[in-house]
Amino acid sequence: MQGYKVRTRLLTGDEGLDRLARAHVLIAGAGGVGGSCIEALGRAGVGKLTLIDFDVVDPSNTNRQVVALNSTIGRPKVDVMAERVRDINPDVDLTLLCRRISPFDAAEIVTDDVDVVIDCIDALTSKVALIKAAQERGIFVVSSMGAGGRLDPGKVAIADLFKTHACPMALAMRKIARRSGIQEGVRAVFSVERPMPHIPRAYVPGAGAQKTINGTISYMPGVFGFFAASEAIRHLLGDVIPPESKRNPERLATEESH
Repeated sequence: MQGYKVRTRLLTGDEGLDRLARAHVLIAGAGGVGGSCIEALGRAGVGKLTLIDFDVVDPSNTNRQVVALNSTIGRPKVDVMAERVRDINPDVDLTLLCRRISPFDAAEIVTDDVDVVIDCIDALTSKVALIKAAQERGIFVVSSMGAGGRLDPGKVAIADLFKTHACPMALAMRKIARRSGIQEGVRAVFSVERPMPHIPRAYVPGAGAQKTINGTISYMPGVFGFFAASEAIRHLLGDVIPPESKRNPERLATEESH
């Protein structure tokens, strides 16, 4: 048995491992949030991953992105992420798309064999297009809101997109999603922490006037990514892991005493 499976099997059993191995998850975005999410899915043994990101590693990414090292600057993020996941989980089946998602091609990207779509991208129109394409196929969707300008991981939460609050990106997403016909059922990772005011925004030389960067701490995008991965994995496992009330009460008591 591959080493990455051993501890997961203790938690999920063979049935859980099999469900994850047969699953196909599409992740849009391989940056701060998406990179950590992809890695968590790979380590959990998800069998097929489709990774989508148009960007290359930039020096400013090194404070928070798992793909960003001095040795990877200038390389496509999907390529770096693929190498990392394969080094962890040699069994994984990867599809790499180094491209943007637009409202015109989102429906082509989300294929019928995808079990979960995870949105870890920044552009609102692309996020909405991806979510709508997934919903039209009845695919479970997880969408990450903004991690920038925040410091407190204890204020990160998961809720239906239309029940999010205290997050400017989520507010904008709710408005666009309603106009676009998106329905309830999208699981959103967001923070109730108010973003720090007057976040410095820096121009990125060579990237064009449209591209700016927000202040972001090292751990917050990873927290968002792990929350997104957890939502996807628990959905894929379904009823493999029973609630605590159905587990052996004597065993629970013994575990809690330690």
